Amino acid sequence: MERHLSAVLVADVVGYSRLMGADEAGTLAELDRHNAALFNPKAVEHNGRIVKLMGDGKLMEFASVVDAVSFAVDVQAAMARANEGLPEERRIDYRIGINLGDIMHQDGDIFGDGVNVAARIEALAEPGGICLSRSTCDQVRDKLDLTLSDLGDVRVKNIARPVRVFKVVMDGKALALATPVAIAGQTARPVRNPLYAAGLAAVLVLAGGFYWWQPWAPKIEIAATENVVLPLPDKPSIAVLPFSNVSDDASQEYFADGMTDDLITSLSKVSGLFVIARNSSFTFKDKPTLIPEVAEKLGVRYVLEGSVRRSGKTVRVNALLIDATTGGHVWAERYDGDVTDYFTVQDTFVEEIVDALSLKLSKSEREEISKGQSTNLLAREAFQKGWQEYQRYTAGSNAEAARQFLTATELDPDYGRAYSALSMAYVRGCQWRWNAELGKTTDEAFNEATKYLAIAERNSSAITKVAAAQLRLYNNQHDRSFVEAARAIALDPNDPEAQLAMGVAMITTGRAKAGLEFVETAVRLSPSHPTHFALAEALGHFALNDMKQAVAVLKSTLKRNPDAIDLAPLLAASQANAGDLEAARATLKRWKPGADNNEIGQLTRSYHFPYKLARTETRVSERLRGGLAMASLPAGVNVGSLMRKLQQGDIESRINAARTLALFGELAVEAVPALIETVQSEHTILSKNAIDTLGRIGPRAKAALPVLEEMNRKKISVFAVRRAIREIRGEPG
Repeated sequence: MERHLSAVLVADVVGYSRLMGADEAGTLAELDRHNAALFNPKAVEHNGRIVKLMGDGKLMEFASVVDAVSFAVDVQAAMARANEGLPEERRIDYRIGINLGDIMHQDGDIFGDGVNVAARIEALAEPGGICLSRSTCDQVRDKLDLTLSDLGDVRVKNIARPVRVFKVVMDGKALALATPVAIAGQTARPVRNPLYAAGLAAVLVLAGGFYWWQPWAPKIEIAATENVVLPLPDKPSIAVLPFSNVSDDASQEYFADGMTDDLITSLSKVSGLFVIARNSSFTFKDKPTLIPEVAEKLGVRYVLEGSVRRSGKTVRVNALLIDATTGGHVWAERYDGDVTDYFTVQDTFVEEIVDALSLKLSKSEREEISKGQSTNLLAREAFQKGWQEYQRYTAGSNAEAARQFLTATELDPDYGRAYSALSMAYVRGCQWRWNAELGKTTDEAFNEATKYLAIAERNSSAITKVAAAQLRLYNNQHDRSFVEAARAIALDPNDPEAQLAMGVAMITTGRAKAGLEFVETAVRLSPSHPTHFALAEALGHFALNDMKQAVAVLKSTLKRNPDAIDLAPLLAASQANAGDLEAARATLKRWKPGADNNEIGQLTRSYHFPYKLARTETRVSERLRGGLAMASLPAGVNVGSLMRKLQQGDIESRINAARTLALFGELAVEAVPALIETVQSEHTILSKNAIDTLGRIGPRAKAALPVLEEMNRKKISVFAVRRAIREIRGEPG
């Protein structure tokens, strides 16, 4: 087998499947015309040869790099002219990659890394563009007057070391070097008049200088550290943008979205990576967004983008990983083949991306990536539709999510992720009382959630542990919820739902400060998080009695998403406990517009909070119920008006006043003197209500301790008095 150094060129038609699908005969005829009028004569002119045709691609060999690059510039300039005025669907563009490398010859064909590198960097070129390896660039830099843009080091498939890639900018200098050629019926006119030729030469010199300056050319945009909204993590951070559906069939959108979601899910299981959650990445879907803007808004260094073209059983996927801080390409790959084989290739993509970021996949991470998945394409698409609905967080979308997840399990009875998600949808129905939309009672929905979780655990993955944590929490099994959430985080540290499950498990069991750290991690992983993230965060602050922060979180979320009205009860309770009764009443009116005071009062008394607090958290539960009760009080009812009734009203009014003052907790501190006087009343019910209210006021009612301790010595209302003393002293119950 003969070996030598050659310039290898690979050219490929952009959108070949689309063109063939639209007009197979016309496309083939057009490509034949390109070969006859452009590629073949230009190859002879530049001392090259077409080694072989590969469907929509060409493999070529040149004696020199200068010839290869000159050929490529001529081809792209000619194609730009041929495409002028044509509608997008009729344009034919080529990508070209060139590498100088050691190759092997056998029976007229060529092989080796020199060929492989050319093929890989061709995939990095833009439509109508040319990419060069470093070895190629070094040879032409001082020999051809071209503008070359450095794309940085890129890891490519089956090549051990990163390849430095450069782009030929098709500007005025490139067009000035190109030799005119006629294709597709166009005719090149030779220049005959010497004066005209001289004038044209002068114009080209001026134009060349102008194009070299390129005042219109965009600068290479990079993410500015000072503009990053969120601090960069201390490990490689990545956002996967929704892959563009470039198929002619708009219904393939779910396929492209599912591919993106699968990559996010797989990458998130790599402990050495920080991966932005799906719902935040998808806020950029169908929006013209620059890579630096994505990096700055989401607080990441790397951005993965790509495109998907599916036609029948074939699919073409292009993927590119970009370092937003340099603008350089870190990794790129393309898959072109049978759609059923893509799922295996997708795992390879993940491994290559991890390798490009100088990380290693552990054995357990590699195993976890494939767990709970399905190779049934229709099942995966149904799951994807369901997951999109599940993220919307409304009663109707939750019911639709359950229907789609159920369809996925019917298409693939072993689909572990779909069973897990189905369990989560039914748990959510129980938590938020959205069971009517599911067509179930609360008990039936809970039984369904339990049944589907049991099936999911046969093919368990990280999402199964999240589902288990949610179900255990709803069932008041807080310790088991904590354990399941810890397992979910161990399997998928980048899953915001796993982090959130851990945070809620801690907040609802008296560890609010530590729990908030997990909630904050969930929010960082998903900057554009759904409603329930804000609910958990606000609950943490509420449990810590930081009403100001709880109000700020909830108001901000409702401003961003006015439809998140289910946050209103906790917001009203927080506002009331912060002393802003007017705002609290307005929030309840917004929650239930048109309801009168009696109706609102009934609704707040029967309100079911989505997250169940442990029995040890009675103070938080009382603060929540008391806040809602305060918010539903008629206008004009406040501590001052209740104090007056306590001192001047009839016995029934005084009892009601003492009982209502308890709702205000420490906000009723100004009523302490009147309450001290009231506890000494001979009326037992009135006295007990006053004692209870002093306990609810807590440490700020310490002036009542002497009276209460005396009552304790005399064994008057012993249980109520002792509880009030403990609460005023801040002792555990």
